[in-house]
Amino acid sequence: MSSKPLRVFLADDEPPARSRIRELLEDLRAEYPTEIVGEAGNGPEVVERLPDSGADVLLLDINMPGISGLEVARHLSRLESGPSIVFVTAHDEHAVEAFELNALDYLLKPVRAERLAAALRKAQHAGPPPPASLERAQSGPRAHFPIVERNRIHLVPLASVVYFKAELKYVTLRTREREHLIEESLVSLEREFSDAFVRVHRNCLVARSAIAGFERAASGVEDEAHWEVLLEGVPERLPVSRRQWSEVRSILGEK
Repeated sequence: MSSKPLRVFLADDEPPARSRIRELLEDLRAEYPTEIVGEAGNGPEVVERLPDSGADVLLLDINMPGISGLEVARHLSRLESGPSIVFVTAHDEHAVEAFELNALDYLLKPVRAERLAAALRKAQHAGPPPPASLERAQSGPRAHFPIVERNRIHLVPLASVVYFKAELKYVTLRTREREHLIEESLVSLEREFSDAFVRVHRNCLVARSAIAGFERAASGVEDEAHWEVLLEGVPERLPVSRRQWSEVRSILGEK
């Protein structure tokens, strides 16, 4: 291992668990020099604090409050130069299986010095985990979207999203307050959030909870018309394509 200390960020909601890691790192210092550059006790704190820490390695508890460890890792994967990540988890067969299938490194609690040393050795050269591996390992949809600006991550809660609209090579994420550009495909968003969003047009997904109703709008051609979605808190109206209307129409009975 290089004589230059490996910069480590600790993320665990249990102070005793972070304390144990600090003690183990101190015990390993002669063989594996490390420097603790930050700590966090919940998911949002990790996303907020890590980008400025300069961390090489993130030791990340999988069961973090606020945002799970796997979702945190998916958000951090948006950074240009994110850290290597070693997940830390209690004895959870499902989680361990997900890590192993997707080649994600992990430590089981209680963490042992030998295993921590091996993880540090591997992490030094591993680089950030592949986003695709993180996506496969996470069960269930994300609760937030990462907006990266100047190497900072701003989290937008899924519950505040009104719609996603594909425009050229970007997708616009619209909340009641403002718009954000995200680099995700509409197809992948529809697959992940099919329970919360409905496709109203080939280029637009609308949050079911944001639909205030539908209004028939004249098309300009005699005897023809189309429908538009009325949105809560947003003055914009979105057209419903003829192809999607039969599916979207069922929401009328839910409102």
